[in-house]
Amino acid sequence: MPQMTGAQLIVQMLERQGVKTIAGIPGGAILPLYDALSQSESIHHVLTRHEQGA
Repeated sequence: MPQMTGAQLIVQMLERQGVKTIAGIPGGAILPLYDALSQSESIHHVLTRHEQGA
C-alpha cells in the first residue's frame, strides 16, 4: 500500500469538500502542501502578493 503524506491528505480532504480555489503565498513550512496541490486537477491556486490579500 502506498504511503500518503499529511499534505496529500489535506489536499484530498479539500477536494472531497468541493474546494475549487485556494489563495496564498508559497514558501517555508507550507511548501509540502504546494507540492501536493500541484498534483490536484480540481483545485486552482491564486498567488497573492501579500498575506493580507490571501
